[in-house]
Amino acid sequence: MSAHISAGVGGLVMDPRRTWPLVLVRGVLAVVFGVIALIWPGVTVLALALVFGVYALVDAVGAFMQAFRPGDGAHRFAYALLGVLGLAAGVLALVWPGATILVLATLVGAWAVVTGIAEIVAAIRLRKQITGEAFLIVAGAVSVIAGVLVLIHPVAGAFGIALLVGIYALLYGIMLVVLSFRLRRVAKLEQANEPA
Repeated sequence: MSAHISAGVGGLVMDPRRTWPLVLVRGVLAVVFGVIALIWPGVTVLALALVFGVYALVDAVGAFMQAFRPGDGAHRFAYALLGVLGLAAGVLALVWPGATILVLATLVGAWAVVTGIAEIVAAIRLRKQITGEAFLIVAGAVSVIAGVLVLIHPVAGAFGIALLVGIYALLYGIMLVVLSFRLRRVAKLEQANEPA
């Protein structure tokens, strides 16, 4: 399946050569976080809050880096918002590590819903630049569904929350990793088609 990058007003809208490694890192971190949560589901709320806080901060840094990349002005606001929300979620989880399971569930659920919506919006905007943006839409939909489930059924205990969050992070991370390889393929095609 071929993909292409189109030039927008003011130059290149998105450069996959710069974007794919960051998307890959975000996906790998999500997979690692998901695996940790699934291997140790009995982890305490305190430990889960700390791990989630660190993950959300790292993801926020990645979103901020994408927001302020040169030539990606069309998506700047969406990624900046994603970064601010991730930063807020991470700081809250680290400042209040002893929060109850209900507070943690609400925090994780709300963060997943907002992150998913932002990813879907970004995918819709990307559909004019690349084909195969469905992976980002699916990742966003997985995030929204997981967030809504957590908000509707805050499981009584760290075991249930760890499983829900682990499954969500694992699926979300896999979708981002797949998207990063598609962007890498686009970058290689562009590089091969550039005049010598």
